[in-house]
Amino acid sequence: MKVEKTTVPFNGTPEQEKELRQKLQEIKKIDGCEMIALQQAQEIYGYLPIEVQKIIAEELNVSLEKLYGVTTFYAQFKLNPKGRRHVSVCLGTACYVKGSQAVIDKFSELLGIPVGGCTADREWSLEACRCIGCCGLAPVATVNDEVFGNLTEDKVEGIIKKFEGIDEAIEEVTKEN
Repeated sequence: MKVEKTTVPFNGTPEQEKELRQKLQEIKKIDGCEMIALQQAQEIYGYLPIEVQKIIAEELNVSLEKLYGVTTFYAQFKLNPKGRRHVSVCLGTACYVKGSQAVIDKFSELLGIPVGGCTADREWSLEACRCIGCCGLAPVATVNDEVFGNLTEDKVEGIIKKFEGIDEAIEEVTKEN
């Protein structure tokens, strides 16, 4: 499985930047505060794009390379944004042997994004994960907090349509009111 960087434009706000810079001023006196800074930044932005890492490097007077090393070492940090609909496909052993690679490949194809990517409109994102504890339902994927089990690549399009249909139904109700 190849994970690629997506090109979703950064859209941070001046308010987010101000909040981040304020938090960095509070924690920069702490030795080894890079982890705390990255955690705070991810809480504000939802992920750690290069633009945010540059602010942290500048405010803490640390190299961008050092920060990038930390963000890519720890799984808790995300370099790409999550979409409003976040798909996570389990590639743990039970799921993998039952065909989850074909499932994630189909999501990637239909959504037009690589694993680890997000659509430009930030509606969908896709990631691989390891065991979510539903091995009896393998292969398994989640969309946000909803679990889908016993998947095949033929079921992927229906899952996508289900979530897009929910949005269409909400829009219709909103128009009527």
